[in-house]
Amino acid sequence: MTTPEAGQFQAPRPEERLEQAVRAAEQALIEYEIAVETFRVEVENFSRLHDQRLGPLYSRIEELDAQIAEARAARTGDPEDVRRAAEARARVLPLPDVEELMHGWMDGDGLFPEATAMLTGQAVRPPQRVRPSEQARKLYRDLARKAHPDLAQEEAERKRREEFLSRVNAAYARGDEALLTELAAEWAAGPVPPERRPSPAEELYARLEWLAQRKELITLVARELEEGAIAGLLRLAPDDPDALLEEIAGRLRADIAQREAELAGLLGQG
Repeated sequence: MTTPEAGQFQAPRPEERLEQAVRAAEQALIEYEIAVETFRVEVENFSRLHDQRLGPLYSRIEELDAQIAEARAARTGDPEDVRRAAEARARVLPLPDVEELMHGWMDGDGLFPEATAMLTGQAVRPPQRVRPSEQARKLYRDLARKAHPDLAQEEAERKRREEFLSRVNAAYARGDEALLTELAAEWAAGPVPPERRPSPAEELYARLEWLAQRKELITLVARELEEGAIAGLLRLAPDDPDALLEEIAGRLRADIAQREAELAGLLGQG
């Protein structure tokens, strides 16, 4: 009976399967982060467009509600009507630094000209939209996979990747395809990441635990995004959010017309 020569068979290292599990978990986490970041950008962009298009209409409705309440209080003199009028007016009083809060469609002095034009039906500059193209999405995903800090073993390399990926995220949030292309070229010309070195089993277990905690945190972020009002609106028309906003704007304009008619009736009953 022959026996295998010494060295013919090599037993797998004890931590080999653990290393494979860590690498698989890392790649899965990266893909998950990419998906959540992409969704975050979509929600943020839709929120900006929502505020730019509908914010002035909501503001007009609140102002009309205040005027209606004031007209009613002036006509009746009822203390309860007076109190309601004061509350309605307080809701529309200008606030310090309101321009930042109102996303560029009004400031402490009132509506911007673009917002006024939207309310009066005049020609208006279309709101700035940031919707990354398919090529920008592809570039972002490729760069996020290649340059993700979790793929670094050395602390210096991790920091380099974190700084680079922050630039990638900023370019993607602006939908800047040209800059993403430049960043892709920059990464391709940069230093080659060092080879992964074998890690002791204890470090691999710690790594898996960290990855699990990281996934839990990202899951909380994703859940918060999904449960938000803007995400709920976006889900109603993922393929044509512009049409959804126009439909809502039409309803708001109808509400404005109704309130204007009610106010005219009150003022005519002096």
